[in-house]
Amino acid sequence: MNSLQARLNRGLALILITIFALHWLLADWVIRYVAETQMETRLEHDGDSLFAHLSISSNDIINLNTESVGLIYSQPYSGHYFVLQYDGQRRASISLSGFKLDIPELKAGKKIHYHIQGPNKQPLLVLQRAFVVQGKAVNLLVAEDLTDITRKILVFRLSYLMCTVLVLLVAIYLQSYDVRRSLQPLNEARRQLEAVAKGQKPQIETCPFIEIEPLINEINRLLVLVERRLLQSRTAIGNLAHALKTPLAVLYRMPNDPILANQPEIQRELYEQTDAIHQRIERELKRARLSGNIQAGSTFNPHLELMAMTGLLQKIYADKQLSIEFSAPDRLFSYDREDMLELLGNLADNACKWATHTVRIEVSGGNNYALAIKVADDGPGVPEEQIVTLTQRGLRLDEAQPGHGLGLAIAHDIVAFYDGQMTLKKSLALGGLEITVTFKF
Repeated sequence: MNSLQARLNRGLALILITIFALHWLLADWVIRYVAETQMETRLEHDGDSLFAHLSISSNDIINLNTESVGLIYSQPYSGHYFVLQYDGQRRASISLSGFKLDIPELKAGKKIHYHIQGPNKQPLLVLQRAFVVQGKAVNLLVAEDLTDITRKILVFRLSYLMCTVLVLLVAIYLQSYDVRRSLQPLNEARRQLEAVAKGQKPQIETCPFIEIEPLINEINRLLVLVERRLLQSRTAIGNLAHALKTPLAVLYRMPNDPILANQPEIQRELYEQTDAIHQRIERELKRARLSGNIQAGSTFNPHLELMAMTGLLQKIYADKQLSIEFSAPDRLFSYDREDMLELLGNLADNACKWATHTVRIEVSGGNNYALAIKVADDGPGVPEEQIVTLTQRGLRLDEAQPGHGLGLAIAHDIVAFYDGQMTLKKSLALGGLEITVTFKF
């Protein structure tokens, strides 16, 4: 399942990593640029110093006072080098120890910077300038070894990378915490919706965030609308049932009319159809109440309810001296209490009606099912071929075997409303009918 929090965390982490990577590359380039700029400035000063001690004799020979140049150019492979080139003549520093550096020809007044390999293949930063000395163009190359500065930059780069990664991890953690904290109103809205479903509160409280407040307001509006529609539906069905009472009473009296005294077939037909209409009205009135799980107070404790229910059933069927056994968890379930009492009452009453000595009721919830109900009796049961037909979709259970009529039909409607499943079979333990109802998560 997709997670909005995980998606936000991934997106923000990717942005942070990209920003820090670009920042690290930019900082690395800046450090190297600053270091080489400083070296270029130093090479400029060395070039000016060499130029100050440079002269050309009358016979076009390059003269350079090396004693004033500096000892650094007199030590072999010292990392500081220079080369003078004039009209085919070449003068190199002793530090090159015979190593030849190629010099491109420059026009007078020009200067360039570039990188080449030194005597030991070490990287060199080169400044080349073309001076005019006594009317003659002289190319001067001054170079410095980059090995030491490169090593220092590498150490700095690794240290800076470690600090950057540490800061990045802290930033990712902080932004993850902020995302989790920002989504807290949604989690709170979810918890309040669960409370509404359990009947603990009628609506969701308003949210202080303007992005979520319209959603909360719309959900609350729909809750009010559903409750209003439900009330209207119940009122309309109640009014219809009340309006049908008088015509139905007239129909009940019609078979007793003397005119039909000699018409037993018509009397019997009137009795059957009137009774069918009465049962249908009762069934639809109970069906209208099935949406009660939307109302507040919709919680159900099977243990407490079965304690009261079994006591009542034993009084009703006192002549049979039934042993009614039950086991149920002592906790609340998020189902409408009236619906569950109607369901359990019909199943238990049907079992007591047909039981010889024992009725067993088991209620459980947890692992595979949100709620499971099993009711079994030790009565004669139902023939196998009729059990198969009883579970077929669309069958009117109130027309099945006597005793498994309107009560099971109402129970079937309740189970269907909650998208549950009801199965009927022979009880292996007691021998009678066993009815199992399961509601999934």
